[in-house]
Amino acid sequence: MTLPRPHRHDLLIAFAGFSVGVLLWSYGLYTTGDRLFDQRWAALVPLTAMAAAEALRRVAPQTALVVGTLAIVGDQFTHGNLATVLMFTDVVYAAVVYGTPAQARRIPYTTALVTVGTTVAFLVWWQNAIALLVGVITGMISFLPAITGSIVRNHREAAESARLRAEQIALLAEMDRAQAVAAERARMARELHDVVANHLSAIAIHSTAALSLDDPGTTRQALTVIRENSVAGLGEMRRLIGLLRESGAETEPAATATLAGLDALVDQARTNGAGSGLRFVLEDARRDGPGLPAPVELAAYRIVQESLTNALKHAAPGEVRVVLAREGGALRVTVTSPFGQRPGPRAPGSGAGLVGMRERVALLDGSLEAGPVAAGGGAGVWRVRAELPVGASEEERA
Repeated sequence: MTLPRPHRHDLLIAFAGFSVGVLLWSYGLYTTGDRLFDQRWAALVPLTAMAAAEALRRVAPQTALVVGTLAIVGDQFTHGNLATVLMFTDVVYAAVVYGTPAQARRIPYTTALVTVGTTVAFLVWWQNAIALLVGVITGMISFLPAITGSIVRNHREAAESARLRAEQIALLAEMDRAQAVAAERARMARELHDVVANHLSAIAIHSTAALSLDDPGTTRQALTVIRENSVAGLGEMRRLIGLLRESGAETEPAATATLAGLDALVDQARTNGAGSGLRFVLEDARRDGPGLPAPVELAAYRIVQESLTNALKHAAPGEVRVVLAREGGALRVTVTSPFGQRPGPRAPGSGAGLVGMRERVALLDGSLEAGPVAAGGGAGVWRVRAELPVGASEEERA
């Protein structure tokens, strides 16, 4: 097995330790007296091995610890070198800091047992206080570096965990911001479609009628309707543009559409659909009771508004009926219109209206049905029926 290339800082540490050890050896500065190997050169062998362990302290900490342990034991059989001992403390420290998590947990306990065992063994052998001094030195060169490395590693892991948490929080914040922007765009798209499409549809229908019919009276009536819807649509556009520009600023709250404005909405539809043979009827079957939550009223108003717009675009001559009823914990909105071939001009549709209605109902956990249904006499009817829960939002009621 080939060992990875040592880190350059570890090579510098190993070279510095070896150089200091050679300098001490050259001056005859030893840590002990007579030993088993009394030759002067014998102290250089553990010193060289320890320097090699220092070079591997970061890339192979377990191997470096094994080599360093053998070197420090061998150093006890020579005259000894202070640089060998100091480098061993760094090897133990590095084994805890750079080793595996299991190794980092095991080394402090192992060095503690070695320190206690060495102290007890020398106490039994020598039976004097010098054994305690040997135990203290053993703890200083093994247990103390291991504990220091454990503390440093814990601090590094805590800092890394904090950094990862900060990155996750920043990522979640960015995701929330993106979702909020997307939701706001979808809301503004629904508002633009709901409040402007009605006016633009009426303008398209009546302008087509004015161009196709050579009747001064009809043309004048169509131009009058076109002007009214143009002014109303321009006002709505200005309001929405103002909301966009002043987003985030302290502004007066904008008026929210409510069911109280349905009469005016149906009256406007009667004016716009007078030339198409459409009759508009509003039937409010709600009984007196607690007020509805503002989101429910807005959704119901927009559903009726979009249904009336679709009737102006596509419905055959006949009656368009809007029915409101409150049953249990839900508000039911039903809009029916004649379904079939329609004479005269028609405004094109994009399908965004049904999408917007479904989005509004889904936000309130309601249900929506839209499509043709069979009616008496073989006539076709297009029905839009929405059920908007209100029982779960009692605290929002006025």
